[in-house]
Amino acid sequence: MPLSLLETRNSLLGLEFDRYVREHPEFVDKIPNNAQVILLLEGDEGFNTWSTRVGKEQAAQNLPLLYVTIKKLAPAHSRIEELSLMAG
Repeated sequence: MPLSLLETRNSLLGLEFDRYVREHPEFVDKIPNNAQVILLLEGDEGFNTWSTRVGKEQAAQNLPLLYVTIKKLAPAHSRIEELSLMAG
């Protein structure tokens, strides 16, 4: 089953959130144990509504919900440092 645009956006934001947490370990202390993290994107009400609904549906009963609003993303760039080309 192909991913929807919203699912793809959520996956990409999840990857970025994971990177952020690895680079800012002090942020982890602010996340309650077993919390359901719901990612929101500032200015994208459609995504935020979808993400909130899905996050609440997936959350285990009686576990805390944590809403993380991503306010700004840096421009995407490639991490490739070296390439080689070979014509066929």
